[in-house]
Amino acid sequence: MRMSRLPRPSRRLIRAWALLAGLSLAAALVVVAAANAGLPRQAAGAAILALALAKARVILARYLGLEEAPSWLSGITWVTGLWALLALALYLVPVLTA
Repeated sequence: MRMSRLPRPSRRLIRAWALLAGLSLAAALVVVAAANAGLPRQAAGAAILALALAKARVILARYLGLEEAPSWLSGITWVTGLWALLALALYLVPVLTA
C-alpha cells in the first residue's frame, strides 16, 4: 500500500516512527564514536541526552497528540528540558570538580 493512500493520521505516525528510528540511529552512532573515535565521554553523554529530548518531543507531539494542544506541549517540553539540564549537570559534576 502506497503511503499516499493511507489515512492522514497513519502517515503522520509513520513519519514520527521514521524520525524516532533516525534519532535512535544517531544515538548509536554517538556511542560508536565515543568508543572508537575518542569522542569525550561527557560530550557523548550530552549528545545522547539531547537526542533523548528530541525523541521525547516527537512522542509527546505525535503519539500523545499534544501537537493539537501547543500550550501543553510547550509546558511539558520546558519541564522535560529542565529535568534534562539537571541530569546533565549531575552527570558533569565529577568532571567539573576534578
